[in-house]
Amino acid sequence: MMTIDALFGSEGIPARPRAIKLKQIRAVYETLTIKEEVNHYLQPFTRYTSPEQVFDTFSFLRRETKEYFFAIHLDGKNRICCVDEVSVGSLNQSVVVAREVYKSALLSSAAALIILHNHPTGDPTPSREDIAITQLLKEAGEIIGVKLLDHIIIGDSYLSFVSQGLL
Repeated sequence: MMTIDALFGSEGIPARPRAIKLKQIRAVYETLTIKEEVNHYLQPFTRYTSPEQVFDTFSFLRRETKEYFFAIHLDGKNRICCVDEVSVGSLNQSVVVAREVYKSALLSSAAALIILHNHPTGDPTPSREDIAITQLLKEAGEIIGVKLLDHIIIGDSYLSFVSQGLL
């Protein structure tokens, strides 16, 4: 006759404990110390409320020969809490992936983002790809709760997607 004890053994035998290994991810921040006179470049506690302010701060990108794509992470009062260099490309393109943009934004606890990139040609007119990635980043930000405030293209002058009604 089959019994529970015959099938599984008696209850008196303790089960052998098993070890479970899990990976844990921890946020790691790197603080860069700039040993230059930057008092007029990036003032602490400055609220960014206009595209002109962003252009003034990042106008150094006009002189670059490669395309740089940055995500500026802002706190709840629109003050910069982190600047993330998302991508460095070639003369006329850089690869931008929404996952990478928002991964660092979540790690820095950003409330909002301003994205910006330069056009080494000097013409700040957005390409189809610029418009498409902006829309994608806007939608991704809405889902995770990090608002995309603007996309600014820096050339000889600048173009703000918000000012142009593109965002």
